[in-house]
Amino acid sequence: MTRPPRSTPEEPWPVRVVSMRIGEWISRLGDIWVEGQVAQLNRRPGAPTVFLTLRDPAADLSLSVTCHRSALDGLVPELTEGARVVVHAKPDFYAARGTLSLRATEFRPVGVGELLARLERLKAALATEGLFAPERKRRLPFLPACVGLVTGRASAAERDVLTNARERWPAVRFRVLNVAVQGAGAAGQVIEAVRTLDADPDVDVIVIARGGGGVEDLLPFSDEALCRAVFACRTPVVSAIGHEPDTPLLDFVADLRASTPTDAGKRVVPDLAEEVHRLEIARGRLNRTMTVRLDRDQAWLDAARSRPALAKPEAWLDQRSADVEADRARARRYLAHRLDGGEADVGQTRARVRSLSPLATLERGYAVVQHPDGGVVRRAADVAPGESLRIRLAEGEIVAETPG
Repeated sequence: MTRPPRSTPEEPWPVRVVSMRIGEWISRLGDIWVEGQVAQLNRRPGAPTVFLTLRDPAADLSLSVTCHRSALDGLVPELTEGARVVVHAKPDFYAARGTLSLRATEFRPVGVGELLARLERLKAALATEGLFAPERKRRLPFLPACVGLVTGRASAAERDVLTNARERWPAVRFRVLNVAVQGAGAAGQVIEAVRTLDADPDVDVIVIARGGGGVEDLLPFSDEALCRAVFACRTPVVSAIGHEPDTPLLDFVADLRASTPTDAGKRVVPDLAEEVHRLEIARGRLNRTMTVRLDRDQAWLDAARSRPALAKPEAWLDQRSADVEADRARARRYLAHRLDGGEADVGQTRARVRSLSPLATLERGYAVVQHPDGGVVRRAADVAPGESLRIRLAEGEIVAETPG
Protein backbone atom coordinates (compact mmCIF):
# COMPACT_ATOMS: atom_id res chain seq x y z
CA MET A 1 0.00 0.00 0.00
CA THR A 2 1.34 3.37 -0.99
CA ARG A 3 2.04 5.55 2.03
CA PRO A 4 -0.10 8.70 1.84
CA PRO A 5 1.73 11.99 1.89
CA ARG A 6 2.31 13.73 5.21
CA SER A 7 -0.69 15.74 6.30
CA THR A 8 -0.47 19.53 6.22
CA PRO A 9 -2.93 22.33 6.88
CA GLU A 10 -3.22 22.73 3.12
CA GLU A 11 -3.56 18.99 2.44
CA PRO A 12 -5.17 17.35 5.52
CA TRP A 13 -6.00 13.67 5.67
CA PRO A 14 -9.58 12.55 5.31
CA VAL A 15 -11.15 10.75 8.26
CA ARG A 16 -11.03 7.45 6.38
CA VAL A 17 -7.27 7.82 5.97
CA VAL A 18 -6.82 8.55 9.67
CA SER A 19 -8.92 5.50 10.57
CA MET A 20 -6.96 3.39 8.15
CA ARG A 21 -3.65 4.59 9.61
CA ILE A 22 -4.79 3.88 13.14
CA GLY A 23 -5.94 0.42 12.08
CA GLU A 24 -2.54 -0.24 10.51
CA TRP A 25 -0.66 0.70 13.65
CA ILE A 26 -2.93 -1.35 15.90
CA SER A 27 -2.69 -4.39 13.63
CA ARG A 28 1.09 -4.30 14.03
CA LEU A 29 0.70 -5.23 17.73
CA GLY A 30 -0.28 -8.73 16.73
CA ASP A 31 -1.54 -11.19 19.34
CA ILE A 32 -1.05 -10.06 22.93
CA TRP A 33 -1.75 -11.30 26.46
CA VAL A 34 -3.85 -8.93 28.57
CA GLU A 35 -4.73 -9.14 32.25
CA GLY A 36 -7.80 -7.52 33.72
CA GLN A 37 -11.06 -7.91 35.59
CA VAL A 38 -14.30 -8.88 33.89
CA ALA A 39 -16.64 -5.93 34.35
CA GLN A 40 -19.53 -6.93 32.09
CA LEU A 41 -20.38 -10.27 30.54
CA ASN A 42 -23.09 -10.62 27.90
CA ARG A 43 -23.96 -14.10 26.68
CA ARG A 44 -26.95 -14.14 24.42
CA PRO A 45 -28.68 -17.51 24.20
CA GLY A 46 -27.91 -19.16 20.90
CA ALA A 47 -25.51 -16.41 19.78
CA PRO A 48 -22.00 -17.61 18.85
CA THR A 49 -20.33 -14.38 19.97
CA VAL A 50 -19.85 -13.33 23.59
CA PHE A 51 -19.32 -9.69 24.53
CA LEU A 52 -17.55 -8.61 27.67
CA THR A 53 -15.64 -5.66 29.16
CA LEU A 54 -12.16 -6.07 30.56
CA ARG A 55 -11.30 -3.52 33.26
CA ASP A 56 -8.03 -2.42 34.82
CA PRO A 57 -8.88 -2.01 38.54
CA ALA A 58 -5.83 0.14 39.28
CA ALA A 59 -6.48 2.72 36.54
CA ASP A 60 -10.26 2.47 36.08
CA LEU A 61 -9.81 1.86 32.33
CA SER A 62 -11.63 -0.73 30.26
CA LEU A 63 -11.64 -2.35 26.81
CA SER A 64 -14.38 -4.14 24.92
CA VAL A 65 -13.69 -7.81 24.22
CA THR A 66 -15.41 -10.20 21.83
CA CYS A 67 -14.86 -13.93 21.54
CA HIS A 68 -16.47 -17.07 20.27
CA ARG A 69 -18.47 -18.81 22.98
CA SER A 70 -16.27 -21.87 22.51
CA ALA A 71 -13.38 -19.88 24.07
CA LEU A 72 -15.32 -19.81 27.36
CA ASP A 73 -16.62 -23.36 27.29
CA GLY A 74 -14.89 -25.63 29.74
CA LEU A 75 -13.43 -22.86 31.95
CA VAL A 76 -13.16 -23.92 35.58
CA PRO A 77 -14.44 -22.04 37.43
CA GLU A 78 -17.00 -20.60 35.05
CA LEU A 79 -16.21 -17.03 34.00
CA THR A 80 -18.28 -14.46 35.92
CA GLU A 81 -18.27 -10.72 36.38
CA GLY A 82 -15.53 -9.58 38.76
CA ALA A 83 -13.20 -12.48 37.90
CA ARG A 84 -9.54 -11.80 37.19
CA VAL A 85 -8.39 -13.29 33.88
CA VAL A 86 -5.49 -13.35 31.45
CA VAL A 87 -6.74 -13.07 27.86
CA HIS A 88 -4.99 -13.98 24.62
CA ALA A 89 -6.38 -11.57 22.06
CA LYS A 90 -5.66 -9.45 19.02
CA PRO A 91 -6.41 -5.71 19.03
CA ASP A 92 -8.95 -4.71 16.42
CA PHE A 93 -9.83 -1.15 15.40
CA TYR A 94 -13.35 -0.81 14.01
CA ALA A 95 -12.97 2.08 11.58
CA ALA A 96 -16.69 2.63 11.00
CA ARG A 97 -17.21 3.53 14.65
CA GLY A 98 -13.68 4.56 15.55
CA THR A 99 -13.57 2.08 18.45
CA LEU A 100 -10.92 -0.28 19.71
CA SER A 101 -11.70 -3.80 20.88
CA LEU A 102 -10.00 -7.09 21.48
CA ARG A 103 -10.80 -10.33 19.68
CA ALA A 104 -10.05 -12.98 22.29
CA THR A 105 -9.18 -16.58 21.55
CA GLU A 106 -8.20 -17.88 24.99
CA PHE A 107 -9.02 -17.12 28.63
CA ARG A 108 -6.99 -18.15 31.64
CA PRO A 109 -8.45 -17.45 35.09
CA VAL A 110 -6.00 -15.96 37.56
CA GLY A 111 -5.84 -18.39 40.47
CA VAL A 112 -6.12 -17.47 44.13
CA GLY A 113 -2.48 -18.31 44.69
CA GLU A 114 -1.40 -15.89 41.99
CA LEU A 115 -3.73 -13.21 43.37
CA LEU A 116 -2.29 -13.63 46.85
CA ALA A 117 1.25 -13.44 45.49
CA ARG A 118 0.43 -10.21 43.67
CA LEU A 119 -1.17 -8.78 46.77
CA GLU A 120 1.96 -9.61 48.76
CA ARG A 121 4.11 -7.80 46.21
CA LEU A 122 1.80 -4.78 46.30
CA LYS A 123 1.77 -4.90 50.10
CA ALA A 124 5.57 -4.85 50.20
CA ALA A 125 5.70 -1.92 47.76
CA LEU A 126 3.16 0.14 49.73
CA ALA A 127 4.93 -0.64 53.00
CA THR A 128 8.21 0.57 51.52
CA GLU A 129 6.54 3.86 50.60
CA GLY A 130 5.41 4.31 54.20
CA LEU A 131 1.65 3.86 53.71
CA PHE A 132 1.51 1.41 56.62
CA ALA A 133 3.77 3.38 58.99
CA PRO A 134 2.35 3.38 62.56
CA GLU A 135 3.55 6.94 63.25
CA ARG A 136 1.26 8.40 60.58
CA LYS A 137 -1.90 6.79 61.94
CA ARG A 138 -4.23 9.27 63.65
CA ARG A 139 -6.23 8.81 66.82
CA LEU A 140 -9.99 8.61 66.48
CA PRO A 141 -11.96 11.47 68.09
CA PHE A 142 -13.45 10.59 71.47
CA LEU A 143 -16.95 11.68 70.46
CA PRO A 144 -17.35 12.37 66.72
CA ALA A 145 -20.01 14.88 65.70
CA CYS A 146 -20.79 12.82 62.61
CA VAL A 147 -19.60 9.40 61.42
CA GLY A 148 -19.25 8.76 57.69
CA LEU A 149 -20.09 5.21 56.62
CA VAL A 150 -19.20 3.66 53.26
CA THR A 151 -20.91 0.30 52.78
CA GLY A 152 -23.24 -1.75 50.60
CA ARG A 153 -26.89 -0.80 50.31
CA ALA A 154 -29.13 -2.44 52.95
CA SER A 155 -26.23 -4.71 53.92
CA ALA A 156 -25.68 -6.57 57.16
CA ALA A 157 -22.49 -4.57 57.61
CA GLU A 158 -24.43 -1.29 57.53
CA ARG A 159 -26.95 -2.64 60.03
CA ASP A 160 -24.23 -3.91 62.36
CA VAL A 161 -22.36 -0.58 62.40
CA LEU A 162 -25.45 1.58 62.90
CA THR A 163 -27.07 -0.67 65.49
CA ASN A 164 -24.02 -1.15 67.69
CA ALA A 165 -22.98 2.50 67.52
CA ARG A 166 -26.46 3.75 68.46
CA GLU A 167 -26.75 1.24 71.28
CA ARG A 168 -23.57 2.70 72.77
CA TRP A 169 -24.31 6.36 72.02
CA PRO A 170 -27.91 7.01 70.92
CA ALA A 171 -27.23 10.59 69.79
CA VAL A 172 -24.56 9.67 67.24
CA ARG A 173 -25.15 10.98 63.70
CA PHE A 174 -24.24 9.09 60.53
CA ARG A 175 -23.78 10.06 56.91
CA VAL A 176 -24.14 6.82 54.95
CA LEU A 177 -22.97 6.45 51.35
CA ASN A 178 -24.00 3.18 49.73
CA VAL A 179 -21.66 1.74 47.11
CA ALA A 180 -20.90 -1.54 45.39
CA VAL A 181 -18.62 -3.59 47.65
CA GLN A 182 -17.57 -6.29 45.21
CA GLY A 183 -17.16 -6.81 41.52
CA ALA A 184 -16.07 -4.47 38.77
CA GLY A 185 -16.26 -0.80 39.66
CA ALA A 186 -16.49 -1.39 43.42
CA ALA A 187 -13.10 0.13 44.17
CA GLY A 188 -13.88 3.26 42.14
CA GLN A 189 -17.19 3.79 43.96
CA VAL A 190 -15.56 3.33 47.35
CA ILE A 191 -12.82 5.83 46.43
CA GLU A 192 -15.37 8.43 45.34
CA ALA A 193 -17.41 7.94 48.53
CA VAL A 194 -14.31 8.24 50.75
CA ARG A 195 -13.25 11.47 49.04
CA THR A 196 -16.78 12.88 49.39
CA LEU A 197 -16.85 12.18 53.13
CA ASP A 198 -13.30 13.46 53.60
CA ALA A 199 -14.35 16.77 52.04
CA ASP A 200 -17.34 17.09 54.43
CA PRO A 201 -16.28 19.28 57.41
CA ASP A 202 -18.97 17.73 59.63
CA VAL A 203 -17.59 14.20 59.30
CA ASP A 204 -15.02 13.42 62.02
CA VAL A 205 -14.33 9.76 61.19
CA ILE A 206 -14.95 7.50 58.17
CA VAL A 207 -15.86 3.81 58.42
CA ILE A 208 -15.50 1.50 55.40
CA ALA A 209 -17.51 -1.65 56.13
CA ARG A 210 -18.26 -4.89 54.33
CA GLY A 211 -19.21 -8.40 55.42
CA GLY A 212 -16.95 -11.37 54.95
CA GLY A 213 -16.17 -13.07 51.68
CA GLY A 214 -13.60 -14.93 49.67
CA VAL A 215 -10.32 -13.51 48.50
CA GLU A 216 -11.76 -12.49 45.13
CA ASP A 217 -14.79 -10.86 46.79
CA LEU A 218 -12.53 -8.66 48.89
CA LEU A 219 -10.15 -7.68 46.08
CA PRO A 220 -11.63 -4.15 45.70
CA PHE A 221 -10.42 -3.39 49.23
CA SER A 222 -6.86 -4.31 48.26
CA ASP A 223 -6.96 -1.98 45.28
CA GLU A 224 -3.86 0.22 45.09
CA ALA A 225 -5.84 3.33 44.13
CA LEU A 226 -8.14 2.85 47.14
CA CYS A 227 -5.18 2.42 49.48
CA ARG A 228 -3.62 5.65 48.24
CA ALA A 229 -6.93 7.52 48.49
CA VAL A 230 -7.32 6.44 52.12
CA PHE A 231 -3.70 7.36 52.85
CA ALA A 232 -4.36 10.87 51.48
CA CYS A 233 -7.44 11.41 53.70
CA ARG A 234 -7.32 14.12 56.34
CA THR A 235 -10.13 12.41 58.26
CA PRO A 236 -9.31 9.27 60.32
CA VAL A 237 -10.44 6.10 58.53
CA VAL A 238 -11.60 2.83 60.11
CA SER A 239 -11.42 -0.36 58.06
CA ALA A 240 -14.11 -2.94 58.90
CA ILE A 241 -13.80 -5.39 56.03
CA GLY A 242 -14.81 -9.02 56.40
CA HIS A 243 -14.23 -11.08 59.50
CA GLU A 244 -11.26 -11.64 61.79
CA PRO A 245 -9.14 -13.74 59.35
CA ASP A 246 -9.72 -11.37 56.41
CA THR A 247 -6.89 -8.86 55.91
CA PRO A 248 -7.23 -6.77 52.75
CA LEU A 249 -4.56 -4.12 52.21
CA LEU A 250 -7.02 -1.45 53.32
CA ASP A 251 -6.62 -2.78 56.88
CA PHE A 252 -2.93 -1.84 56.86
CA VAL A 253 -3.48 1.68 55.46
CA ALA A 254 -6.45 2.66 57.62
CA ASP A 255 -5.86 4.50 60.90
CA LEU A 256 -7.72 1.75 62.77
CA ARG A 257 -8.58 -1.83 61.80
CA ALA A 258 -11.82 -3.21 63.22
CA SER A 259 -12.14 -6.99 63.15
CA THR A 260 -15.79 -6.82 62.03
CA PRO A 261 -18.42 -4.17 61.22
CA THR A 262 -19.86 -4.86 64.67
CA ASP A 263 -16.47 -4.08 66.22
CA ALA A 264 -16.29 -0.86 64.18
CA GLY A 265 -19.65 0.28 65.55
CA LYS A 266 -18.31 -0.22 69.08
CA ARG A 267 -15.01 1.55 68.52
CA VAL A 268 -16.04 4.76 66.76
CA VAL A 269 -18.18 6.05 69.65
CA PRO A 270 -17.89 5.69 73.43
CA ASP A 271 -20.36 3.63 75.47
CA LEU A 272 -22.78 6.02 77.20
CA ALA A 273 -23.48 3.61 80.07
CA GLU A 274 -19.78 2.92 80.52
CA GLU A 275 -18.93 6.64 80.49
CA VAL A 276 -21.67 7.36 83.05
CA HIS A 277 -20.24 4.55 85.21
CA ARG A 278 -16.77 6.03 84.87
CA LEU A 279 -18.11 9.44 85.85
CA GLU A 280 -19.72 7.94 88.94
CA ILE A 281 -16.44 6.23 89.86
CA ALA A 282 -14.52 9.46 89.29
CA ARG A 283 -17.08 11.42 91.30
CA GLY A 284 -16.82 8.95 94.19
CA ARG A 285 -13.04 9.08 94.06
CA LEU A 286 -13.18 12.89 94.04
CA ASN A 287 -15.58 12.93 97.00
CA ARG A 288 -13.33 10.58 98.97
CA THR A 289 -10.28 12.64 98.15
CA MET A 290 -11.98 15.88 99.19
CA THR A 291 -13.29 14.29 102.39
CA VAL A 292 -9.82 13.06 103.32
CA ARG A 293 -8.34 16.48 102.57
CA LEU A 294 -11.01 18.27 104.61
CA ASP A 295 -10.63 15.84 107.53
CA ARG A 296 -6.87 16.27 107.46
CA ASP A 297 -7.14 20.07 107.36
CA GLN A 298 -9.74 20.02 110.16
CA ALA A 299 -7.44 17.89 112.30
CA TRP A 300 -4.63 20.33 111.64
CA LEU A 301 -6.85 23.25 112.65
CA ASP A 302 -7.95 21.45 115.81
CA ALA A 303 -4.34 20.72 116.70
CA ALA A 304 -3.37 24.31 116.02
CA ARG A 305 -6.23 25.63 118.13
CA SER A 306 -5.21 23.35 121.03
CA ARG A 307 -1.72 24.84 121.18
CA PRO A 308 -1.14 27.33 124.03
CA ALA A 309 -0.47 30.17 121.63
CA LEU A 310 -4.01 29.89 120.23
CA ALA A 311 -5.83 28.27 123.16
CA LYS A 312 -4.77 31.13 125.54
CA PRO A 313 -3.22 33.91 123.45
CA GLU A 314 -3.01 36.30 126.50
CA ALA A 315 -0.50 33.93 128.07
CA TRP A 316 2.01 35.08 125.52
CA LEU A 317 1.37 38.68 126.48
CA ASP A 318 1.67 37.80 130.17
CA GLN A 319 4.98 36.09 129.52
CA ARG A 320 6.24 39.06 127.54
CA SER A 321 4.99 41.43 130.26
CA ALA A 322 6.83 39.40 132.90
CA ASP A 323 9.97 39.52 130.78
CA VAL A 324 9.64 43.29 130.46
CA GLU A 325 9.18 43.68 134.27
CA ALA A 326 12.19 41.46 134.89
CA ASP A 327 14.26 43.52 132.48
CA ARG A 328 13.09 46.72 134.16
CA ALA A 329 13.99 45.35 137.62
CA ARG A 330 17.41 44.29 136.37
CA ALA A 331 17.85 47.77 134.87
CA ARG A 332 16.87 49.44 138.18
CA ARG A 333 19.24 47.22 140.14
CA TYR A 334 22.04 47.81 137.71
CA LEU A 335 21.46 51.58 137.71
CA ALA A 336 21.25 51.71 141.52
CA HIS A 337 24.44 49.68 141.79
CA ARG A 338 26.19 52.00 139.39
CA LEU A 339 24.91 55.08 141.26
CA ASP A 340 25.97 53.65 144.60
CA GLY A 341 29.40 52.83 143.24
CA GLY A 342 29.68 56.33 141.77
CA GLU A 343 28.64 57.91 145.06
CA ALA A 344 31.27 55.90 146.94
CA ASP A 345 33.91 56.94 144.44
CA VAL A 346 32.90 60.58 144.78
CA GLY A 347 33.06 60.34 148.60
CA GLN A 348 36.52 58.81 148.48
CA THR A 349 37.69 61.43 146.02
CA ARG A 350 36.21 64.19 148.14
CA ALA A 351 38.04 62.81 151.20
CA ARG A 352 41.31 62.69 149.33
CA VAL A 353 40.77 66.23 148.01
CA ARG A 354 39.95 67.50 151.47
CA SER A 355 42.97 65.79 152.95
CA LEU A 356 45.18 67.48 150.39
CA SER A 357 43.38 70.87 150.49
CA PRO A 358 45.20 73.91 152.14
CA LEU A 359 42.01 74.55 154.08
CA ALA A 360 42.61 71.42 156.05
CA THR A 361 45.99 72.85 157.06
CA LEU A 362 44.44 76.22 157.92
CA GLU A 363 41.87 74.50 160.09
CA ARG A 364 44.74 73.17 162.20
CA GLY A 365 45.76 76.83 163.08
CA TYR A 366 47.97 77.69 160.22
CA ALA A 367 47.61 80.82 158.00
CA VAL A 368 48.67 81.72 154.48
CA VAL A 369 50.33 85.10 153.93
CA GLN A 370 49.88 86.52 150.46
CA HIS A 371 51.07 89.56 148.57
CA PRO A 372 48.35 91.88 147.30
CA ASP A 373 48.60 90.19 143.96
CA GLY A 374 47.80 86.80 145.53
CA GLY A 375 51.33 85.47 145.60
CA VAL A 376 52.26 83.38 148.70
CA VAL A 377 54.96 84.83 150.97
CA ARG A 378 57.47 82.09 151.61
CA ARG A 379 60.45 84.08 152.90
CA ALA A 380 60.67 87.25 155.03
CA ALA A 381 63.07 88.74 152.55
CA ASP A 382 60.23 88.68 150.00
CA VAL A 383 58.24 91.28 152.01
CA ALA A 384 59.09 95.03 151.63
CA PRO A 385 58.77 97.41 154.56
CA GLY A 386 55.33 99.04 154.71
CA GLU A 387 53.88 96.42 152.27
CA SER A 388 50.26 95.54 152.78
CA LEU A 389 49.77 91.78 153.22
CA ARG A 390 46.77 89.44 153.27
CA ILE A 391 46.62 86.76 155.91
CA ARG A 392 44.20 83.99 155.05
CA LEU A 393 42.85 81.94 157.92
CA ALA A 394 40.67 78.89 158.04
CA GLU A 395 37.69 81.17 158.29
CA GLY A 396 38.18 84.63 156.75
CA GLU A 397 41.32 86.67 156.19
CA ILE A 398 43.21 89.62 157.85
CA VAL A 399 44.92 92.55 156.09
CA ALA A 400 48.20 93.64 157.75
CA GLU A 401 50.97 96.07 156.93
CA THR A 402 54.64 95.44 157.64
CA PRO A 403 56.49 98.06 159.73
CA GLY A 404 58.25 100.74 157.66
